[in-house]
Amino acid sequence: MANVQLKARMHEGRRAKAARGELIIGLPRGYVLRPSGEVALDPDEQVRSTVQLVFDVFERRRSVHGVLQYLVDHDIQLPDRVRSGPDKGEVRWNRPNQATIGDMLRHPAYAGAYVYGRRRMERRYQVPDKPHSGRRFIRAPEQWAVLRRDCWPGYIDWETYARNQEQMASNRSKHNGVPRGGPALLGGIIRCGQCGRRMSVGYHNNGREARYLCWQVATTFGGPRCQSVSAQPLDSFVAELILAALAPSAIEVSLQLAEDIDIERAARQRNWAQRLERARYETTLARRRYEAVDPENRLVARTLERDWEAALAAEQALQAEHARELARQPTRLDAAEMEAIRRLAADVPALWHASTTTPADRQMIARLMLERVAVRVDGNSEHVEVTCDWAGGVQTHHALIRPVQRFEQLRGFDQLLTTIRDLRRQGRSAAVIAEQLNAAGWRPPKRQAFEASMIQRLIFRHKLSEGRPIWTGNVEREAGAEWTLHEAAARLGIHRHTAYQWVRQGRLPARVATRGDQRIWLVQMTEAEFDQLRQSNEARPDHSRNLM
Repeated sequence: MANVQLKARMHEGRRAKAARGELIIGLPRGYVLRPSGEVALDPDEQVRSTVQLVFDVFERRRSVHGVLQYLVDHDIQLPDRVRSGPDKGEVRWNRPNQATIGDMLRHPAYAGAYVYGRRRMERRYQVPDKPHSGRRFIRAPEQWAVLRRDCWPGYIDWETYARNQEQMASNRSKHNGVPRGGPALLGGIIRCGQCGRRMSVGYHNNGREARYLCWQVATTFGGPRCQSVSAQPLDSFVAELILAALAPSAIEVSLQLAEDIDIERAARQRNWAQRLERARYETTLARRRYEAVDPENRLVARTLERDWEAALAAEQALQAEHARELARQPTRLDAAEMEAIRRLAADVPALWHASTTTPADRQMIARLMLERVAVRVDGNSEHVEVTCDWAGGVQTHHALIRPVQRFEQLRGFDQLLTTIRDLRRQGRSAAVIAEQLNAAGWRPPKRQAFEASMIQRLIFRHKLSEGRPIWTGNVEREAGAEWTLHEAAARLGIHRHTAYQWVRQGRLPARVATRGDQRIWLVQMTEAEFDQLRQSNEARPDHSRNLM
């Protein structure tokens, strides 16, 4: 019982010390603990610059693997100080690996924050008779026991740290696959803007038409399908963005960004200079030790001589490696090469649309330019939000109007009906209504502009008009003396086309009335004149009558 109480008090003491930010249990690489108990940046300049380089490269490449590939390609090792043993405090340079880089990017200490309780021990994986064994997992930030920001100098600020965590979280399941050669441009790099999963490509019409689908939630959990969008309008939209990025003006900006390459090259050169300086120091130190030993003490002299020879060999090997690295570096573009790139940029659209350019070629260009494209459809409407993550770290947001199947899918469908009804009440014809809707920016489903036939179908289907004045006579006229062609035809017992023909022949007196932009014939006759004309028409032989 006493041991339990003692452990409990010790645990409470540790928690209280951690709450004050004073409990230091192993510092990450790049930091040292001074005798005063203060945490400071590593005094070794090469150590600090290498740690900083990890965060700088991640800012550009935006993935742990990208940082690892950069370090491996340029033969840059990661520093770490020995924590125990006779060499405690000495700097050791180790081969970089994905786990180490990931730990560095996830550790809040590099943002100047003190944290306690970041990891938890999963006892299910504990080995019997080994109380300290098990598997450690990193808790979510809201589950950390202690978090004190701005406790010591940081390599990055807290906003950059938070942005890095979001980027690494979004990088999961990032494999895009290889270009398949189908007509879909974005297969493998398109993501669902609602659930974040990769969208699949479905083909129909013998593979000539494609559609992007997100069915993973439905197939995995039995839930509803997220969304789907036709590939053709989205591919055309993204292709325009790619060609705009490859336009001469964009190329000019890219050439200006070549200065960033020079800055990056200078950082690598500083790292090499520091490594060469350290190798020269090790060689000089080994030579001094050898020269300081008594020549009569041959056993010690032989050992120090071998150390000197090993240091010399290591320095020569590093110099040779540095020479190879310089030979691999691309040369700077001269004026003639920059002008050739500008001329090539003007030919990119023609090459993109050329018949010799295959879908696989366009897909490869898209993958070189874009890391991913996230798409989110606003409900079932025609509005689509498109987010493009470009190679190099730039993210752009766009709005796309896609074709839909039905008018009811349009986001402003109710407002569209109200507008048509108001224009119809003003006496506008279907053709004039279509022109005004097109001028106001309205777009029908599956088309680029409204036509009179579309307006007529909408008016009939949704009963947006009380009827055309030409049929209803809803115009100003003299009561009992002016009649529409329908009304006149009904009184005479003839077809309305016959009534119109009689008007044209002059047998029926009529005038043209207008309502809005519509022309309406009004027959000017009294009831007595109708009776007289009807009787004369009935007196004619059957073959000469114009009956309904």
